[in-house]
Amino acid sequence: MALHIVANRPDPALLGLPWSTPLEEWTDDYVVPLPRGLSRHVVRIIRLGERTYAVKETVDAIAFREYRLLRDLQRMGLPAVVPQGVVTGRVDAGGEELPAALMTEHLRFSLPYRNLFAHGLSADNVPSLVDALVVLLVRLHLADFFWGDVSLSNVLFRRSAGGFAAYLVDAETGELKPTLSASMRDYDLTIATENVFAELLDLQASNSLTHELEAHDIITLLADRYHVLWDELTAEEEFGAGELWRIEQRVERLNDLGFDVDELDIVTDFDGDRVRIQPKAVELGHHQRELQALTGLHVEDAQARRLLNDLASFTAHSDLGREDRTLVANTWLTQIYEPIIAMVPAEGRGKLEPAEIFHEILVHRWYLSERAGREISIFDTAADYLETVLAHRPDEAVAVTVPEDPEG
Repeated sequence: MALHIVANRPDPALLGLPWSTPLEEWTDDYVVPLPRGLSRHVVRIIRLGERTYAVKETVDAIAFREYRLLRDLQRMGLPAVVPQGVVTGRVDAGGEELPAALMTEHLRFSLPYRNLFAHGLSADNVPSLVDALVVLLVRLHLADFFWGDVSLSNVLFRRSAGGFAAYLVDAETGELKPTLSASMRDYDLTIATENVFAELLDLQASNSLTHELEAHDIITLLADRYHVLWDELTAEEEFGAGELWRIEQRVERLNDLGFDVDELDIVTDFDGDRVRIQPKAVELGHHQRELQALTGLHVEDAQARRLLNDLASFTAHSDLGREDRTLVANTWLTQIYEPIIAMVPAEGRGKLEPAEIFHEILVHRWYLSERAGREISIFDTAADYLETVLAHRPDEAVAVTVPEDPEG
């Protein structure tokens, strides 16, 4: 049987991989010590040159289906791992057929939830993980994507201004629908609560999470926050014709949540006394797009909001409020942000993303200033943070893998 590779970015180095060997037998010549979550399949993280991939063994038809679905999600700008290709026609040295292999690009600075707890995450951080999962699920549902297997295990998390951003990593059970019904959304939410409940109990059983945390409270929180966010993004709102300011208020509320309104449906009654509004198209990334337009930085939305706040403080302190905002942003970028990030030593660059380091420096500055009773400069703060905090953090670009569940 001939080896067959379908890839959206052909890399000649793919041909040099040991496709005739079962994935679980691949050696350290190819496999790198990056964290991976629990999976029903054999999964390995490999590096080819400067690029890193996750490789999963599965059935041919499932591999192609998931590959195409992930490509669809990528084209729609949704938070999911980027598919690289599918390898079929694999046989071992004895001529026995081997499973197909689905390849996706490794999401840099992302971690499975188990590794986050291995890195010191506590019960206090669980609501932040739930919030990230809820935002991901709502975004997918807004795009008429039915997940079918919502869980912490099927997500990768990236730190974002003290919270997290979630990315779909397993779309095997997913399906894009012409229209996603309320019953299918409810089913996804039910699956989410059941799976997250079991995963939290598993963490407690392995002593990775305190037993004081009530799993029932967390899944109630998950469902409640899903409904609140979904209603805020989609619910119809009615008011009198003299309250048109509420249109702008609704848009501002969505912007505060990080969403832009691409389309708003506005309807008046026969005599114009009542007005109904309903968002028809919303997309996360309001602060992200604003920061990128001003500075060229591409970061998570919560990080972007944090950096925009610091830019606003810089503008006020420098009395630059009347200057062109783009010019002020460039001044902040070249005089504050870039010099601070340049202070990070080479050995610290695998610990956190630059924008997350800058966020933590801002938090650290508040603590130092509070303790000193005066404002500490951002550069003095950075020097102290790099020495006393970042130097003692584990690498998150390369980390020890939490052992897989042998029954997973």
